[in-house]
Amino acid sequence: MQQLQFEASWEKAIAEQDRQHIETIFNETKHAPDSDILCTPIREAINHKEALLVTVLVHNFTDNPLAFHNVRLLYSVHDEVIADNIFTIHALVIPAKVSMPWTFIFPKGSYKQQTVFENGRLEIV
Repeated sequence: MQQLQFEASWEKAIAEQDRQHIETIFNETKHAPDSDILCTPIREAINHKEALLVTVLVHNFTDNPLAFHNVRLLYSVHDEVIADNIFTIHALVIPAKVSMPWTFIFPKGSYKQQTVFENGRLEIV
C-alpha cells in the first residue's frame, strides 16, 4: 500500500496549507497507474536566481528505493520539452511504495524562457 512521506527538511518547514494540498493530491493519485514511477505536478515557479522550480509528488510504486544519482529529468509543457537537466540529490531517496514531494531546480540556461510553465509533466529518463 502506497504511503505519503515527507523528507526531514520538508517535515520541519512545510506550511499546514501546503501539507493539506499535498495530502489531497496524494489521495487522488496514490493508486498505481501503468508506470512504476509517476511525478504528479504540485506547482511551478521562477525564483530570484531565475531558476525554474518544479514541485512534484514523486510516486515510487516499485519494490525498490528510488535514488537520484545522475538522473536525467525532462519537464514538458504541451508535449514540448522546455527543461532538461541531470540531477544528483543525495538527500532524496524515496523508499519502495512511498510517495514524496520534492522541488527540482532547473538552473537558468537549462530551460527555455517562456511565460507559461504550468500544467507541465516531469519525467525521469
